[in-house]
Amino acid sequence: MTLGEKIEQGATRRPNSYVPGRTLLALVGRRPGEQVKPTVANHLMHWGTGITLGALRGVWAVSGLRGPGWSLAHTGLRLMTDQTFENATGTGAPPPSWPSLERRIDVLHKAVYSLVTGAVADVLISPRPANPVGRVSH
Repeated sequence: MTLGEKIEQGATRRPNSYVPGRTLLALVGRRPGEQVKPTVANHLMHWGTGITLGALRGVWAVSGLRGPGWSLAHTGLRLMTDQTFENATGTGAPPPSWPSLERRIDVLHKAVYSLVTGAVADVLISPRPANPVGRVSH
């Protein structure tokens, strides 16, 4: 995702976003202003949520929740996680208020992350053997 973002930023001239870093600082009780560019906190939040949600996708793979459909569902989870933290802490704005291109770019980056993460998880992690119990939802 990071590599894709850097390539996209080179093409679109979109600046770095420091919302993830300000979000992490807000989560630990600090209230950084919008002009603050907390690079270390930015990387910690960016990579921390990526690793945490990547691990969840691995759990999905071992549990039998595999394939591109589950990776696309994971994209939604990735987007919702960011938006929940950013909007709950007041460090971000709801996506409907963003310019359309920024929304599309954010979804694209998260989709690439989730599809690649899912493909890797599905290849590297064997599903748990099928359990004959629980073949119905009730």
